[in-house]
Parts: sequence; structure tokens; C-alpha cells
Amino acid sequence: MSNASEILAKSRMVSRPSSLEFINSIFTDFFELHGDRHFEDDMAMVGGLAMLNDMPVTVVGIQKGHTVKDNVERRFGSPNPDGYRKVMRLMEQAEKFHRPVIQFINTSGAYPGKGAEERGQGEAIARCLYLSAGLKTPVISIFIGEGGSGGALAMAAGDKVWMLENGMYAVLSPEGFASILWRDPTRSAEAAELMKITAKDLLQNGVIEKIIPEPEEGIENNLQYTADIIKDELTKELKNLCAKTTDELLEERYKRFRKYGEFDE
Repeated sequence: MSNASEILAKSRMVSRPSSLEFINSIFTDFFELHGDRHFEDDMAMVGGLAMLNDMPVTVVGIQKGHTVKDNVERRFGSPNPDGYRKVMRLMEQAEKFHRPVIQFINTSGAYPGKGAEERGQGEAIARCLYLSAGLKTPVISIFIGEGGSGGALAMAAGDKVWMLENGMYAVLSPEGFASILWRDPTRSAEAAELMKITAKDLLQNGVIEKIIPEPEEGIENNLQYTADIIKDELTKELKNLCAKTTDELLEERYKRFRKYGEFDE
């Protein structure tokens, strides 16, 4: 098993498959929808309608690029508030038509620009979490790479949260952690170990429910291996979640996140 710093490096690889690549490898008939109906279409967030076998679903994902041009256009996968409002629009539509929601997460964090703050970045993230908590349809969140700060948290309030073998999830970057705690960002590898950010650590601590394996030759060389596993797991899990009543779904989701506030005396 790789150490935390090695996993962090793999989660950040430019060649790591993007949300759109996962969507197109797992689902059929994907039809992308654009815009938040408030300001603009955020290219760092993608989403739309698709089919999982014979089941209509809503899929959304934070989108990074593979080239400098694409990454600049998509702000290296750091959404503006317009991106999170796009997600909320699609979630509300999914609830109306009783479609499950599948979310793909890969971001270092929400975009920290002046315009994002002026348009309510914090409020958009908070409302995204609020909506997810009470959504009356199944929600599954999957970390496919980096999961940083509130930008990732906004999309991680699902009934089930899964992570790829070389994914990570943290309140801030190990570099930021090391800078704050030791005033030395070069100690980021040490910070990564202390922060317990890997899929193995997060599964052990009950933050995620499932680790999705990646091929030995690297997921960038064999995306379909992992995509097929995700497709099979989604098919099974959604069958279970869709069989629950709305009250059961919401109660179990509430209990899942409420346990983080419960401590043994």
C-alpha cells in the first residue's frame, strides 16, 4: 500500500481520468445540461442526464482538464458558486422526476477568486449541503481523485460515499496544514500522514463506505477496469436505495452524518 504522500501525488496527476471520462465510461446517453439560471455556466462543473443500464439518473462532476488550456478554462477543477448552483438545479430536477443522483468529486477546493466571493461562494456551498441532506431521492458521491476543503464537502453529503483507491479527502491541503502547524510547507508529506486523508484511513474512520480498486498499471492506462467496477456497484447499491421509502432514506442519511457528532465519554 502506498503511503499518504504517494497517494496524494497520484490523486493530483494531470493524466488522471476526469469526471466526464468516468461518466462516458459508466453511463450511456449522457446529455449535458448547462447553466445555473442565475449568472453563467461554470465549466469547472459538469452535469446532466444519463442512463445506468435501464435506469435514468442525474450525474454531476467537478471537471479538471488534461491540458493547460482546458485547465485554465475549467480553473483546474475549482468551481465558482455558479457551479454549485448548477448542481443544486440538477438535484432539484432529479428529485422532481425521482432520479437518483451520482456525484463525481475531484477538486483541490472551491475557487477563491474575488468574483466567487462576491457571488456568495460560502452560501452556495452551504446551500448545496443543505439541499443534499434533505433530497428525496438517492445520492451517491464518489471521490475519483483529490477531495479538498469545502469545495469537495459540498458534494459529499450522499447516502453512500465511495472513494477510488488513490483518492484523498481533507479539510485543507497537506501543504496548508504544514504551513499553519509548523510554518513549513516542505513538511507536507509528514502532514499527509498525520491528517489521515487516504481511502484506507477514511474507510477505517467511517467517513466512506467503500474503496474502489484501481488497475495495477494505473487508472490513466485502464480506466474501463475501474469504470466497470463502479457501474456494477452503482447498479447494486441503487437497487437497495431505491427500494427504501423516502422517510427511510432521509432517516438513514441523517443518522449517517449525525454519528460524526457523537463521541464516547
